[in-house]
Amino acid sequence: MSTLQKLSELEAHKVAILNGYDEEAKKAALDKGKLTARDRVTHLLDENSFVEIGTFVTSKTFTCKDQKVNTPADGVVCGYGTVEGNLVYVYSQDPTVLGGAIGEMHAKKIAKTYDDAIKMGAPVIGFIDTVGLRLEESIEALNGYGMIFNKMSKASGVIPQIAVICGDCAGGVSFVAGLSDFTFMSTKNGKMYLNSPNTLEDKNASFDHVATANVHLRESGLAVWGEESEQVLIGKIRELLTYLPLNSEQETPCLNCMDDLNRVDSSLNDFDFDVRQISEIIASIVDNGMYFEVGEHYGAKVFTGFARMNGATVGFVANKEEAMDLAALQKTTQFVSFCDGFNIPIVTLTNIKYIESTVATERLGIIKAASKLAFAFANATVPKVNVILKEAYGTAYTLMNSKHIGADYVYAWPTAQVSTMNSESAVKIMYEEALQNAENPAELMQEKVKAYEEEHSSVYAVAGHGYIDDIIEPAATRKRVIAALEVLYTKQVANHLKKHPTV
Repeated sequence: MSTLQKLSELEAHKVAILNGYDEEAKKAALDKGKLTARDRVTHLLDENSFVEIGTFVTSKTFTCKDQKVNTPADGVVCGYGTVEGNLVYVYSQDPTVLGGAIGEMHAKKIAKTYDDAIKMGAPVIGFIDTVGLRLEESIEALNGYGMIFNKMSKASGVIPQIAVICGDCAGGVSFVAGLSDFTFMSTKNGKMYLNSPNTLEDKNASFDHVATANVHLRESGLAVWGEESEQVLIGKIRELLTYLPLNSEQETPCLNCMDDLNRVDSSLNDFDFDVRQISEIIASIVDNGMYFEVGEHYGAKVFTGFARMNGATVGFVANKEEAMDLAALQKTTQFVSFCDGFNIPIVTLTNIKYIESTVATERLGIIKAASKLAFAFANATVPKVNVILKEAYGTAYTLMNSKHIGADYVYAWPTAQVSTMNSESAVKIMYEEALQNAENPAELMQEKVKAYEEEHSSVYAVAGHGYIDDIIEPAATRKRVIAALEVLYTKQVANHLKKHPTV
């Protein structure tokens, strides 16, 4: 056979693979507004950058209902390409091939993708659209699950991992989302659950109660972003990737900053906390007012997200409300841990009075959740800058990247109050008997509050104890934070010898 004939044979094999899907399954997917597995990859990567790996892989001896079944690419498209010129690895499950079910060779392709990504130090993005395990492959399919979980665990903290739930993500496959750093989800077609609703003890349970994007964006916190259109969803993934380093050994991306480093915003000098939003402060101080919020709807009492200052990526944590609840604590802990793992400096904007607890959250372990947040900030070795905006009370303030648990630089606006609790409550406790016996309790209360604030909660008193490095003009927040981050660029921390933390 001549070389031309061999090339013709090769082309015929490729065409057979590209067209080997189930026509009815493809039509059903397109009718739902889904992209094909290959189109998802094409939309994610830069034009003409995709290189497929394992194109000719297929199931070894696969039969379904005693019939031989063709499994082109074994139901998952794998390879590498670039996003904005940066290398990424990708796998995309194909629901038109046995519903995207995971078998031995399918899993081996994903595991190979992870091996290559770890060696090359590049992120992995996985498009999940599968009915789950191939029961016909039995223990080999279960071994496939284990291989994937093992590779993801080894990649954690080494390369960024992003899961994209485009369709079904049921049973053990849902652990892929749990092991990923960020999970994006189709609000139209995405369904993620460990056990089907009809197996749960609540007979009124439905997919709407446990599996939809709304559940995971707002209640479980597994998903950080949702969109109805897959194209828009993929666009958001591309945007997020521009903020992230390729791996834990690289510095954060740094773009040419076209914004004035010394820009001031006089509107911050009379910022009305009762009317305006914390996101307005963030937009005011970051480059070009642009930021990427992570997990907006879960733990909504706190902002977590990425922005750029002087062109470099910074992770922001900021209080949206005066309290943090269980969800906010958990979201913040995960975000701080990610930033520390990937060398992203952390800037906190603190305005918090207390940790919000209920009987339910006490039983669910809010104490442990708060402890984990304290550990995350204290353990983080990246540059840490805190700006206290208004109230900062009690242990809640301590948790928010305070000087007490290791912040490198702490600044405060003149509007800040720092204390164990608000002045009125403290005075009522300290002078309860005197207030009860006073001829004019209101006058005594006012006198004691003023004295308490001057001695204990005044921002100047706290700065006098060395817990605030400087009291700054709000308008100048941008340039002061940038200056601090520049100084901290060469920060080094000697770690104590330990295998790993246990919190």
